Amino acid sequence: MADDNADISVEITCDIADLKVDAERLKALARSVCRQFGLKNAQVGIAVVGDDTIRKVNERFLNKLQKTDVISFDLSDVADPSRCLELVVNADEAARQSKAQKHPLQAELALYITHGLLHNLGFDDATAEAGAEMHRTEDEILQEAGFGKVFDKQS
Repeated sequence: MADDNADISVEITCDIADLKVDAERLKALARSVCRQFGLKNAQVGIAVVGDDTIRKVNERFLNKLQKTDVISFDLSDVADPSRCLELVVNADEAARQSKAQKHPLQAELALYITHGLLHNLGFDDATAEAGAEMHRTEDEILQEAGFGKVFDKQS
């Protein structure tokens, strides 16, 4: 159940100069996801970057030599009850997918943020069954937040 007294801080940084999105709406989405899954105290950092930067992050931290849509990190200190979650979101991939799927860029970025947070909150998409559950949850969250079904349109 959502806790309106939760202290969820969300910061968004963007490396893409001409990216036009509603950062406040994306912050509200991130806070909502955290609250929905019981986080009472969290700091969420979201870096919106391009293909080159996400490829470098993926190689450095995950030893993968390709770009991806979102990478999530849980930097929480086990001795501290608050959570520290970091997401790196690929705006270039979001632009390509939003054009291909014919939905707003904002909705695609919302999908990536939701997906990354769900990974930090214990969801997994390593198997078809777990992935299906994760993607259903993403679309439920995105519909509630007014973005509509985003992942389901891509299936």
